[in-house]
Amino acid sequence: MAELLITFRETLEAALIVGILYTFVSKTGRNHLRQSIINGVLGALVASIAFAVLFQVLLGGFSGKAEEIFEGTVMILAALLLSTMIVWMARNKNVSESLENQASAVMDSNKNVSQGLFVLAFLSVFREGIETVLFLYGIYIKDGGLSFLTSSIGVLIAIFLGYAIFIQGKKVPLKTFFNVTSILLIFVAAGLVAYGIHEFEEAGLIYYPGPIWDVNPALNLDGSYPLLHEKGGIGVFAKGLFGWNGNPSAIEVMAYLLTLAGVSYMWSVAASEQATVTTDHTSMIENKCPTCFEEVDAKSTSSCSNCNTELDFS
Repeated sequence: MAELLITFRETLEAALIVGILYTFVSKTGRNHLRQSIINGVLGALVASIAFAVLFQVLLGGFSGKAEEIFEGTVMILAALLLSTMIVWMARNKNVSESLENQASAVMDSNKNVSQGLFVLAFLSVFREGIETVLFLYGIYIKDGGLSFLTSSIGVLIAIFLGYAIFIQGKKVPLKTFFNVTSILLIFVAAGLVAYGIHEFEEAGLIYYPGPIWDVNPALNLDGSYPLLHEKGGIGVFAKGLFGWNGNPSAIEVMAYLLTLAGVSYMWSVAASEQATVTTDHTSMIENKCPTCFEEVDAKSTSSCSNCNTELDFS
């Protein structure tokens, strides 16, 4: 389930980036530049796959204690990146304007515009690809595997939403999607931190005092797993989505709760900040909602009809 959230969120962000750039060049009458954006996206996908392969090769070079340290480090790093992404997305409401300004700067420069847009699209999407690899690898270590089916479903849903928004012009409540997935991903981040600590305990870097509870070894009389066992009916779902551990140490529980509380607080503060829009007179696409990118009439409304974000065109 966690991999579905990751692939959905990262693919949706990449789809929005591509859609914003594609819409911008279209509305500025530069339709011939669309291919540069497409090429940048394709190049980013190839580079992301190459990064995933190299990452796997690097992992294969470790064993024993070194492998545990490497895996623990990757999980902590993935949790930090995931938390940063969640808070950044909540705080930065004008992603559309930022991308348009970058694209506008490329077009206004004396350099090769086609090459500049290729690089902008490539770097923007490749960043999402790197994050996806790290996040999914962290989940792979924690859960002991990944579901290709659920990962693919997340990608397909995000692509469908991107198509509905930019091609069919449908009104999609992106703010709700991002808020719900952010809350769930905070639990995923907390679980990654706790399991990263667990790897450090196994490597001997952190003192391991023993579990404060243990529901993993026990089996039912019929040989099935108890519900709360990590492989039980409830436990397997809770582990994948909320980072449940059937035999955690006190340090792991504390790390989980501190991460959950800290990231939740930072996200709530960032999300509660009033979203404002400043009209950019250099942009060809003015008066957009900063949350869902819906074009609005600044003279007749004070909030976006699609996601209810408060607007301030001053």
